[in-house]
Amino acid sequence: MSTPLSVVVLTLNEERNLPACLTSLEELRCEILVVDSGSTDRTGEIARRANAVVLEHPFEHYGAQRNWAQANLPFDSDWILHLDADERLTPELVREMNQTLAEDLTGINGFLLRKRTIFMGRWIRHGGHFPSYHSRLFRRAFGRCEDRLYDQHFLVEGRVDRLHNDYLDVLTSDITTWAHRHVRWAELEAKELISAAMRDQVQPSFFGDPIQRRRWLRTGPYAHAPLFLRAFLYFAYRYIVRFGFLDGREGLIFHFLQGCWYRFMVDVMLEELRGNLKSVARS
Repeated sequence: MSTPLSVVVLTLNEERNLPACLTSLEELRCEILVVDSGSTDRTGEIARRANAVVLEHPFEHYGAQRNWAQANLPFDSDWILHLDADERLTPELVREMNQTLAEDLTGINGFLLRKRTIFMGRWIRHGGHFPSYHSRLFRRAFGRCEDRLYDQHFLVEGRVDRLHNDYLDVLTSDITTWAHRHVRWAELEAKELISAAMRDQVQPSFFGDPIQRRRWLRTGPYAHAPLFLRAFLYFAYRYIVRFGFLDGREGLIFHFLQGCWYRFMVDVMLEELRGNLKSVARS
């Protein structure tokens, strides 16, 4: 293998976000592969100017796109890092990854990375939102994205360790765009919740890793709370019990929109889908 790491970046009209993402990778010993799903702006030009390999593939949902990338990209390494265009690596994480991948990693198949959410220019440190761990770095042969319409995580077989430094998830400061995306994601989440099929997904566990524990909270206590009311209870838990109010004005906006408004929209669409299914059953 000529490079220690292959970085996969998914894009669609990301000319505003992609430059900062690619700049954060400049000191990382890696190759960059961009999977674009039909951009009509300068996304492809920006990626090629950064010496990235660009391939196009129609978008179905994030899980399907990531797994297509795993199966079809011309990788030059057996280690993969998955990123979105609005994510960046901190310099500290770049140095840690360069050093870690140069070591003997026998018996280790992946690493959890710690996410730092940036909203309207502010680091959201409270409300249970930090630290938040995600499986993004793993051996290609041992990792895959779970079969889920929204909020997918990667499944890694074997031993998974943690890295100590952060990557950044820079959420848009354009609230209109943020809201439009979350309405679409709320519909996907509602469809996921109403599906009875058990697919290849993260297994909920209170005693598991941070990803499994978060999934347990969602599929256990939260899922059994009263519809609609649970969105307000969750916001109160994040904003008051978990000190989300310490994130200031930006934190108030973020925790309310992401922890209450979005969750309320999921419940509204879930109720609508259930009503549609009942109508079909009666007809």
